[in-house]
Amino acid sequence: MERVCFQLQVRPDRLDEYKARHAAVWPDMLRALAETGWHNYSLFLRDDGLLIGYVETPSIEQALAGMAATEVNARWQAEMADFFVDLGDARPDTGFLRLEEVFHLEDQLERLVD
Repeated sequence: MERVCFQLQVRPDRLDEYKARHAAVWPDMLRALAETGWHNYSLFLRDDGLLIGYVETPSIEQALAGMAATEVNARWQAEMADFFVDLGDARPDTGFLRLEEVFHLEDQLERLVD
């Protein structure tokens, strides 16, 4: 499994609405995410709008392509686009900044030889 962490910036004046939308994500969106390889997917939001996402997937490229092929994702991304700053012409699902993983406990534990 590939572990992917990404960053976006939510508009500070839209934080409450962003949280409310994610407290009740559309059932067809939830199913599409699961069916296209998004596992252990979480979003974390700081009070200044910094959003950190984490997902485990066999392939982030395939997971993104799978979602891009769904009608529900097009609707969701269109509704979510105005919540973010600095996306330019990109949609939120393609405009995020991917963070480099520099440490994973289980990987290092596996390398230990007793």
